[in-house]
Amino acid sequence: METVVWSKPESERAGTPLLVMLHGYGTDESRMERLFGMLPGEFTCAAPRAPMAIGDRFGWFLLDYFLTNDFADVISATNKVHVWINSLRKGHSSVTLLGYSQGMAMASTLLRLHPESYKAVVGLSGFVLDNELLAMSEQFSTPPPFFWGRDKDDLVINDDAIDHTARWLEANTALTARTYPGMGHSISAQEMVDVSAFLRYYVLKDA
Repeated sequence: METVVWSKPESERAGTPLLVMLHGYGTDESRMERLFGMLPGEFTCAAPRAPMAIGDRFGWFLLDYFLTNDFADVISATNKVHVWINSLRKGHSSVTLLGYSQGMAMASTLLRLHPESYKAVVGLSGFVLDNELLAMSEQFSTPPPFFWGRDKDDLVINDDAIDHTARWLEANTALTARTYPGMGHSISAQEMVDVSAFLRYYVLKDA
């Protein structure tokens, strides 16, 4: 990843749990950087910039209004992020993923392709990809902890995507699902309180 914002200087990262934070479509790493102070200080947070230019912002792969995508682009982006994470992994006690909007699709795809590599996943106002090839290849020896936060009236993620995401998460993960009325396609302070509690329970208690 060419551009990454970190919550800690390099001298303070060794041995800490790593939280990789993946931003949404048409935004950048600054969207995730604003959340650093709302997360447990034990984590080293890393917010990489997606590689694909979307106007004057960025995305992980092309999307349209219906959330259709080119799966080859998805796999290419996912592999790049996983290789980058692997270059950091030895310096940290664990790796957890947090994805907002399209970043949730990325985080859940990373989990599906490499289920033993990630301690837990947080998905905010996003979705899980509906893809037969992924479904055929995924195997979880133990359901991974997954936090899913959203507003039921979020107009950006369509109903079909929400229905598939709910079915997949319930079938494959140890799911903590929360809804936040009035939040819209965003991230709320109360949601981050719940995310922090989830991370403390599923990641920090065993650190």
